[in-house]
Amino acid sequence: MIDFVQNVRLWFAPEEIREDGRTPDYRFSLANERTFLAWLRTALALIGGGFAVDQFLPDLRWGWRVGLALALLGAGVLCSLRAVNHWTRCERAMRRGEDLPVSRFPAVLSIVVAVVAVAMVFVVLVGWEG
Repeated sequence: MIDFVQNVRLWFAPEEIREDGRTPDYRFSLANERTFLAWLRTALALIGGGFAVDQFLPDLRWGWRVGLALALLGAGVLCSLRAVNHWTRCERAMRRGEDLPVSRFPAVLSIVVAVVAVAMVFVVLVGWEG
């Protein structure tokens, strides 16, 4: 938990990351940044999907619509926060010459998206008026 709090502080002071360890090959830092941007694109897609479910499926039962929308919006929020935290952790690990950090988050995100997709298949097959 202490490491997470320290990482949150570094989100807003990235110049402090440079004080830790040695500067890695810039290609690795740029690859880390591209990964960060890919996570942000995923977060934006999830958030857009949540709004789309809420706005473009008005005939869907309220509970289904709100539940699916909130699941997608929540996944988008978590994904965006995870992106910056992962970027910070990877940048620090590269500067220290350590192994890159591992995370269960990609598996959790995949399961959430799969559950929402299965729910949407159910809604499409059964219909949503009611």
